[in-house]
Amino acid sequence: MQFIRRHQLAIVLVALVAFGLIVALVRYWAGIGAISNLSDAYPWGLWISFDLLCGVALASGAFTTAFAVHIFQLDRFRPVLRPAILTGFLGYVMVIVALLVDLGRPERIWHMIIFWNPHSVMFEVGWCVMLYTAVLALEFSPLVFERLRWRAPLAIIHRLTIVLVILGTLLSTLHQSSLGSLFLAMPRQVHPLWFSAFLPLYFFLTAIAVGPAMVILESSISSRVLHRGLETDVIGGLARAIPFALGAYLAIKIVDLTLANKWAAAFRDGMSALFWIEIIFGVIAPMLLFARSSVRHNPSRLLIGASLVIAGIVLNRFNVSLIGWTRPNEGWYVPHLLEFAITFGIVSAGVVAYGLVAKFLPLFADEPAPAPSPAE
Repeated sequence: MQFIRRHQLAIVLVALVAFGLIVALVRYWAGIGAISNLSDAYPWGLWISFDLLCGVALASGAFTTAFAVHIFQLDRFRPVLRPAILTGFLGYVMVIVALLVDLGRPERIWHMIIFWNPHSVMFEVGWCVMLYTAVLALEFSPLVFERLRWRAPLAIIHRLTIVLVILGTLLSTLHQSSLGSLFLAMPRQVHPLWFSAFLPLYFFLTAIAVGPAMVILESSISSRVLHRGLETDVIGGLARAIPFALGAYLAIKIVDLTLANKWAAAFRDGMSALFWIEIIFGVIAPMLLFARSSVRHNPSRLLIGASLVIAGIVLNRFNVSLIGWTRPNEGWYVPHLLEFAITFGIVSAGVVAYGLVAKFLPLFADEPAPAPSPAE
């Protein structure tokens, strides 16, 4: 029965990937307007808000876990390091694929390498994403080298590990925060509840918080689908960092809204409801949950808390980049159904790729060996 369910899931995922590929071919043949509701008033929509802004944030588990293991020497988190790096690597690849669909002239994406504009935030984000994807590929490469038994390149990568981790952390810090900097030039478009001079810091802190949450989610799902044990103590330890990151975010947010005299906007219109949903369920609730030892040692409660963090970050990115935008007399943007097809196809491709890596490469090779039984 379990094999049948996994087989059915695989068929659904492959079908979504195939349909998304067909829609992408239509986009390249007939233009972006054929499959989207983007316009001059809404130059970006679902793909940027979810595939890019959320995708980059949700892939942050790679650099946070690598930093904890290699820089802080927290070896107890090593069992989830390789899955975290894989999730991050696949996340950034999916971001790049989504950009190739969203850009009006995707064949010119390489221009930033040749035609420099150092005054542009997008220039810095583009370079950081490109370089960090290369770093993640190198951090992921030991799985391939071990499978092929290539000892020489494996030894080289092991010697470069600390350098790669430091470089990856630097690049991640730069572009996670710079994604927030994009909206500093739009004070009249972004709703007052989300526009702030601290947007770069907000984006960085929320990325720090959602990184461990994504590792918890990935570990919980893979343990069930792949029928392997769940490292409850390991992911519970990761969860301890989440209240600190969310607490810092919440404290700065409260001070920011107070100094800017914006609390009236939190009780004014429909946007205020989204604000309180984000704060209560995406920040305060997981802070309280993960502060409790009983939650950190319970797999189901860990998953609930992580899901709240992830949902809160996704809502925040949408509020900042799309829902909370003010466009007088322009109506509302409603994603085209084929826009969802692209997003579902990309996400499904990432899930399929994760499953293939788990099946054919030593993804969980860093797991500690089981303790010998008393009889042994």
